[in-house]
Parts: sequence; C-alpha cells; structure tokens
Amino acid sequence: MGVLFLFIDGIGVGENSERNPFSTIELPGFYTLLNQQRLTSTSKEIYSDRILFKSIDANLDIDGLPQSGTGQASLFSGQNASKIIGKHFGPYPHTGNKHLLTDESIFNQLQKREKSVHFINAFPNVFFERSKIRNRWSSCTLMTRSAGLKINSEMEVIQGKAITAEILQDFWREKLNIDIPVIDYEIAANRVYNAVDTFDFTLMEYYLTDKAGHEQSMDAAAASLERIDGFIQSYLRLMDTNDTLIITSDHGNLEELTVRTHTRNPVPFIVFGRGAGQFMDVKSIVDVTPAIISYFSN
Repeated sequence: MGVLFLFIDGIGVGENSERNPFSTIELPGFYTLLNQQRLTSTSKEIYSDRILFKSIDANLDIDGLPQSGTGQASLFSGQNASKIIGKHFGPYPHTGNKHLLTDESIFNQLQKREKSVHFINAFPNVFFERSKIRNRWSSCTLMTRSAGLKINSEMEVIQGKAITAEILQDFWREKLNIDIPVIDYEIAANRVYNAVDTFDFTLMEYYLTDKAGHEQSMDAAAASLERIDGFIQSYLRLMDTNDTLIITSDHGNLEELTVRTHTRNPVPFIVFGRGAGQFMDVKSIVDVTPAIISYFSN
C-alpha cells in the first residue's frame, strides 16, 4: 500500500491556448491520468474509485500572487501559511510559519501515526555546503531534516537509491561535472518504486516546470514537461492495485507563458490508484495533507 506524492512545482490549470504548453505538447503520461484529456481549464473533472482529477485553490484567501514558500508550507502541513503572516511569501519558508515544516509537516504527522516516510530526491555536495553556510533550506529539505531523516546526497545516487532533480542525472553530469551515468526513465521509475515499496509514504519533488515558467520559453516548458511525463509513463507501468499516486502543485506558472510571474490559477489535484475516491473533498492545497492523513487512518 505504497503512496507516492509527486509534487510538481509551478503548474496550474490554465486556459486552452497556444501559450499554455499543456495545450500544445503531447503528454501521454498525463493523458493516462486524465482519461485522455489535456490538462486545461476545459478538462472535465474525474471522480471514480481509481482516478480523481479536479482543480483546487492555491490562493489561500490572500490577495496577490501565490509564492512557493507559503504555498509549500500550506501544502505540506495542512495549515494556511499565508494567512499566518498575512501575505504570500517565497521562494523559501518564512520565519513566521517555518514551524509548520519543522514541527507540523506531513512527515511529522505520519511519523506520529507510526508510518514510515521518505524523501527520494538527492542533492549535490555544493547544495549542502551553501545551505549550511546560509542556514537556508527549501521547504522539502527543511521538513526532511526536521523529521530526523537523512537528505539524500551524491552517495545515494551512486548507490541507485535516490534520484536527481532532473530525474535522468544528465544535468549533474554535464553541468556539475559529477561522475555519474545518465539513466533512462525506466531506471528512475524503478528507483522511486523501490522506495514506495519500502516506505508507507514517499515524496518526490520536481521543480524544472517552475523554472521553465519563469523563463517564458515554450522550448524549456516542453523539455520540462516531457521529462516529468516520461517518468510518469514509466512509473505507471510499475504500479499495482495497492499503490497510490498523488500529484499536485503549490501555485500556477507554467500554464501561462505570457507572464514571467506565478498565476492565480487553480492547480491540478490528481489521485491515481488505490483509494482515489477518498480524496473527493479536497478543495484547496491546504486540504491535501489532512486528506492523506485520513487516507492512512482508514
């Protein structure tokens, strides 16, 4: 009964237009998740025992554009981080609501219920060096450290136990000059599935989509989406009837390439596999963690 929470940074549900890469790029993995629909505002919501798809709010009852710091703190805690400080904030966690990630995260909550949790992403040595100097951690790494878990490093990648941010290890090899082989989607998916088979709850983060959105480049958008879609296709082939895949985001961005900023569009909420119907009441990113906790309680 493994659960994979695939957090895809910066993807919203936008209009069906030429500037929305979800409207123009072929994404077979997403088509499988959405009953052969494209991920746009014209897509029909899906409610069934095995597939759930709906658009959920990421604005958190606060004016302005949603940001990663408060969006992720809300998503991973089940509390409205933006309301606590009265604004959206990012990209890093705000000191006024950092406790949501250090003490009250989904990792903390599941551990209290004696569930095993794991963050599958790995980070290069330079990340640890800079983070320690600045004492500044991303939302996912902060809640991982605070839950007493080890953040995966180059060693875990070499051992085949973790994945890099870009999934295929090519960026690490080409841009960071780290001596690791380039892998394919099948190998990456198998690594993640091995973790899902070992732990009750596994988190995977993918941020190249948000980066591409800020670049306002259709080529970058296509590359980022085709990469995560290739992973999704391979992962779906490994899933069995007892597995659950959950996908959502923290705010919109990539779906509207006419602007460099984030958007106020809703974000997708997708549950594929066992227990999908139990997540029907999720309406906002704040509802995601409580719904996952409830899923494990049933």
